[in-house]
Parts: sequence; structure tokens; C-alpha cells
Amino acid sequence: MVPQQQVIRDFGRSRAKAHKDIKERLSMARRAGMPKWKTRREALPTLNYTKRGFRLKDGRLHLAGDIVVAVVWSWELPAGPSSVRLYQDSLGHWYCSFVVPAQVLPLPQTGRVLGVDWGVKETATTTSDAHDLPHAEQGRNAHRKLTRYDRMMTRRKPEKGRPGSKGYREAKKLRAKTYKKVARQREDTRRKWAKKVVRDHDAIAVEDFRPKFLARTTMARKAADAAIGATKAALTETGRKHGRDIRLVHPAHTTMDCARCDARAKHALPLGERTYTCTACGNVSPRDKNSARVMLVRAGLNPAGADGGRPPGALLQEAA
Repeated sequence: MVPQQQVIRDFGRSRAKAHKDIKERLSMARRAGMPKWKTRREALPTLNYTKRGFRLKDGRLHLAGDIVVAVVWSWELPAGPSSVRLYQDSLGHWYCSFVVPAQVLPLPQTGRVLGVDWGVKETATTTSDAHDLPHAEQGRNAHRKLTRYDRMMTRRKPEKGRPGSKGYREAKKLRAKTYKKVARQREDTRRKWAKKVVRDHDAIAVEDFRPKFLARTTMARKAADAAIGATKAALTETGRKHGRDIRLVHPAHTTMDCARCDARAKHALPLGERTYTCTACGNVSPRDKNSARVMLVRAGLNPAGADGGRPPGALLQEAA
């Protein structure tokens, strides 16, 4: 009964938030949507347990209803959990997600800053060449396998209302396994890159880019493969975890401004033009590198040095 009660609480909380946003007349982009009903075929099982519905004893998870689960721990919990969520992925594997208080693990000061500009050709371009994140293209590399499994599923697709054959289920499992591998590769890449960036810099100016609109363009597949939103979230969370100064910069006109003299171009640069040339001061630099430096200027950081190095006292002011 504990998971069912928690589902009702979550449903009520989500519905109340949606009504509150409607009453406050928020825009559709900022408004929380109404909760939707999901059938068993549409959603994988998820069970939420609050503090009174579970306990940990001798490395095992004891759930309400005399259910004991042997957990394979990824790492030790830093504190006592307040809740736990059990969920199943597309491969049928079960996972436990514990909620524990966030702890700040400060890193030593480096005296350096970094500007980050997001893109599709290169996932992240920074003011330091050593910290650029190239497009790994994991999804493109797995495209041939996924196409093959899609065709296998199409040939074996059952009629409506009838269960799938053994071949259909095997093809579906292979397809899910390939997608899972790609997701894990992307997660591993962005976590390692975020940790490297946070370890080497005290303050990071990040473009507050929201790639949702790219899904309606011709770059939708490549943008999804780059996973810009997930990479930005990983960088922000890692920076806050280690006590770094993460500053989000509005992306408007970042490709039109000059990082040296702050002059703005009269016309937006086309995507095919990859070199920025300032008509005011004559500054010539790669387009994405110039945008990364603009991030530092707008965030109130002095972009001294090609790698974003910062001398003592170069902090200007907090970004608005």
C-alpha cells in the first residue's frame, strides 16, 4: 500500500502545482503540465517508498510488506536516506535510487576561470583548447545496428491485441540493449568532461542554452546525439557539488558580440561562417572561441590569457 499512497501524493502535488501556475498566468514554457495517466504497457514500473516504508539492515533493503531486496551497491551512502525509488529499465533490470542530503566536497583553488559555449559541430567549445568537448557521435556509430533491429521488429510486428513472437521480443531486447549502451556512453563522456573542467577551474561561465528548439530543425538527430542539455546539467551539478562558481549566461547575441571590444555586429552570422571578424577593432578569431570569451565577459570575469587564466583580483562583478 505504501507505493500506491505515494503515487496519490505525487499526483496531488503535481496537479496542485499545475493549477497554481495556471492561476498565476505563467507562460506555457514555464508552466508545469497536468499529470497524465499511464497504462502498464506505456510505462515501466516505479515504486516510491518514504522513510517509514523502508529500512537498511546488513546491506539489504527491507521494504514494507516483509520484502527483502539484496542490493548490489555502487558506492556507500554518505548519510541516511530519506526515501528510495525502485524502478525498472527497458532491459528488465531493477535499480534503487536513494535520496540523501547533498554534501559539498570542495576542491583546491586553481586561480583560473573558463567560458563554455555549446554547439552541434562541437558539443562544447571553451576558452581553453585542452577542455573542449568534441562530438563523440555515439548515436551515429550505433545507427546501423538500430536500423537493423527496427527492421527485424517491423517484419515480426504482431497484430493489434496479440502478443509478440519470440523473434519480436528478441529484436526488441537487442534494440533496447543498444540504446542503453549509447546512453551509458554519453553519460560516461559528460561526467568525465565535467569533472575535468570543475577540477581545473574556480569559476565557470556557462551559456544557458536550451536545445529544445533544435528538435524542430534539420539538426535534430545530431543535436540529440550531442546531448547538450544533459551535458550542461552534469557540469552544473558537478560544479555545485565541489563548491565551484557556476554562472549561467543568457545566450542572446553571444555570436554577434566581440569579446575584445564588446561591439555588436549589425547582422547575425550564418551557420556556415565559422570565423568572427569584428568591424570595430579588427579582431579575428574562431566563432565559437569568441562566443566562449563573451561568456566570461558577461559573467563578470576577466578573460585574461588564451586559456582563461585569471590573475588575482581580476573578478569584476556578479553577472546580472
